[in-house]
Amino acid sequence: MQSALIRRQEILEALSDKRQTTVEELAFQFGVSKRTIRYDIEMLSCSAPIFTVQGGAGGIRVMDGWYVGRRYLHEDQEALLRELMDGLQPDKQQLMQSILTSFAKPKTKEQKR
Repeated sequence: MQSALIRRQEILEALSDKRQTTVEELAFQFGVSKRTIRYDIEMLSCSAPIFTVQGGAGGIRVMDGWYVGRRYLHEDQEALLRELMDGLQPDKQQLMQSILTSFAKPKTKEQKR
């Protein structure tokens, strides 16, 4: 039997790869109860951008653009690049925007407000 810490890391990796799944699928995959998976998801959602969606097409999802182990820009780095983008030619602005899209930390719903 694996520890909760290892199982949670593997849940994050599975979500990073699949992008969405269900409590039932995870419970089966890890050989634990649905209640254990719900608790794991509750704990993981405190530090990772994962969320649940209710309904027929619902389940557990990870925020678009977020991947386990991916390195992201710090807020001050992102702010500097956005500031520098204003002085660039349009084609270079597009390139800078693609860099920001690839490496800026995804914004949570609370941050977008």
